[in-house]
Amino acid sequence: MNFALILFVLLLVSGAIWAVDSLLFKPKRAVDAKEPWWVEYGSGFFPVILIVFVLRSFIVEPFKIPSGSMIPTLLVGDFILVNKYTYGIRLPIINKKVLDINQPQRGDVMVFRYPADPSLDYIKRVVGLPGDKVAYQNKRFTINGQPVKLGKQEDYLHPERLYYSKQFSENLGEVEHRILNDDDAPSFINDALLFPFRENCLYNNSGVICTVPAGHYFMVGDNRDNSRDSRVWGFVPDENIVGKAFFIWFNFSDLGRVGSFK
Repeated sequence: MNFALILFVLLLVSGAIWAVDSLLFKPKRAVDAKEPWWVEYGSGFFPVILIVFVLRSFIVEPFKIPSGSMIPTLLVGDFILVNKYTYGIRLPIINKKVLDINQPQRGDVMVFRYPADPSLDYIKRVVGLPGDKVAYQNKRFTINGQPVKLGKQEDYLHPERLYYSKQFSENLGEVEHRILNDDDAPSFINDALLFPFRENCLYNNSGVICTVPAGHYFMVGDNRDNSRDSRVWGFVPDENIVGKAFFIWFNFSDLGRVGSFK
């Protein structure tokens, strides 16, 4: 469901009702006459829909985390806020950038439209920037020949599935975050798809090595062995970017999660 398109249609309809009534019908009504129901509802909802549309399109948008691909940073059921302007102002519906502000940086957690099906929103972490040579070999990332720094942490217990994963701290750019690896998962990528610029990637028994094309990003989940990401379906083009995730504002199962996003 394209909620932005639905909201835009509601904005046009309610705005048209408000405008037509203000210009044509209202001046002819008696001062004490009751507004028709369609005017009452249409005009009444117009400012509310306008505010929601502007906030959601240009300022901040809420999302709910549907899967465990970003554990331990984000858990299933986390409600997060996404900054819609930090990477530039984009026109709603068509998602065309009209004003450049900042570029995504390594380590950012970013929401984007899934390249294979833009009707779906995905959330992953930025690992590779345009022009980077990103190697994922034996469950370790190297970027432009430099190994990404890892630090061993205590094993992570998955609360619902009741098993342990190895946990590490990882440094991408200026961002330190935690990632998970499973001993019983293979290093190689066995389900890679055909995607644009696939010729930029070399798959081998140890993983994958890719050169990120211009205007694209290499996105990976923090739950490394339980995430379908750029290692499988390729690069995210700039026009698919939705915004930067920055805050957990609610979780029905754990109120302590509020504000814990890093």
